[in-house]
Amino acid sequence: MRLLGVHWVAFFDTKEILGTNQLTDSPYPQYKLPQKGLFSNPIFRRFPPGVWMVTIIGVLNSASFSLSLPFLSLYLNTQRGVSMVMVGLIILGSGLIASAAQMAAGMMSDRIGRRPIILVSMALAGSLFVVMAILINAVAPVWAIVAVYFLVRCGLMAARPATQALIVDLMPKARLAEGYGILRMGQNLGFGFGPAIGGYFWAITSYAWLFVGAAVISGICLFVTVTHLKESHVGGGTEQVSFAAALSTAKDRTFLVFTIISVIAFMGLGQFISTMSVYTVERVGFSTVQYGSLLTLNAIMVVLLQYPATRWIGKLDKATALLLGMSVYTLGYLSMGFVGPYGMALGAMAIITVGEVLFSPMSMAVVGELSPKSWRGRYQGFYGLSETLGVSLGPTLGGFLLDSTAPDGRLSVWLPIASVIMFAGLAFYAWGKKLRPSAAGAMATQD
Repeated sequence: MRLLGVHWVAFFDTKEILGTNQLTDSPYPQYKLPQKGLFSNPIFRRFPPGVWMVTIIGVLNSASFSLSLPFLSLYLNTQRGVSMVMVGLIILGSGLIASAAQMAAGMMSDRIGRRPIILVSMALAGSLFVVMAILINAVAPVWAIVAVYFLVRCGLMAARPATQALIVDLMPKARLAEGYGILRMGQNLGFGFGPAIGGYFWAITSYAWLFVGAAVISGICLFVTVTHLKESHVGGGTEQVSFAAALSTAKDRTFLVFTIISVIAFMGLGQFISTMSVYTVERVGFSTVQYGSLLTLNAIMVVLLQYPATRWIGKLDKATALLLGMSVYTLGYLSMGFVGPYGMALGAMAIITVGEVLFSPMSMAVVGELSPKSWRGRYQGFYGLSETLGVSLGPTLGGFLLDSTAPDGRLSVWLPIASVIMFAGLAFYAWGKKLRPSAAGAMATQD
């Protein structure tokens, strides 16, 4: 396998990393391990090549998203006169529809494999980016732009359960958090480029050109997926893909409670894009370039801190790890209420990022551990409902706070948001302490 002139070999120790059974099930053959050079480093040898390949795809996919969509709220509010409450409702509506698409895609990935779902998602997203560029350039009616945005979000979200289930397919359950940490490093590496470039082009050219750039990156991502990503799940089963079948996942009460708490958590965490963009530019007075640089700082810190943080937090019990991550998140968002100088905003974003690198891989690892082998895509899709729904409800809450507080109000916006996050953290802790260790293991080995 060759990508950009680099041989992608099986950088893992078969005994320590996968174990005999998992190696037999892996679609990736074992290659001779390099003895010299960058890829002889233990961190590369520690993960199957499929994990690295899906991470590269994550870099490209995140870059296409972050180049354009984080600025949509700002575009609708400042250039098309849409209120922040309405922007929040638009994001909520798109989230509900994307959640349904995500659940269906997760079930389909269990039936036909991960790779076809990822391919369709990339192709759909790239095509719709082009349509968005045309509509925005033509100053099309807001309803038309919003309608295509709904479809774009469905296309992007459809790949997530398949991608996350692929990590569970290839990684041993004891090290799932590490696998998700590597995936998130790639996603945030791509996310780091987009906002900085997007903020710059927003200032010098049309917003429509950001979607042209996103379409080009999506095309590259599709090419890489077609030529280099191998299947990790044979598929099978004849169960009908339906809403009722998706909801049957809720019969797992342990998983259901975790999902409900996650909805509350992501309501707070979902202020990261929509609310923060309008708050920093319109209320604090930063430029779009400065706002973009905040997101870039977040991405760079995730790339640098995610792996060591994941190794460290993996030593804690899940209840403590989840509470710690949410507590740091709370402090970071609360700090946004005191932002004045640009340097304070950088500090607040740094704290938020530390919370992110502690919480996100652990939450995804919990889902992976609880999911039965034949329902991994379904569990990831159902959990995606909580994240998408929470992130979609979040801007509605943030938009209400922005519209209902004084024009210079800051702590009045972020204190309620921080309170929601802290409440979710305490709920995660209570959930984790009540979870019997044997219960998770039993569910994770179901077939």
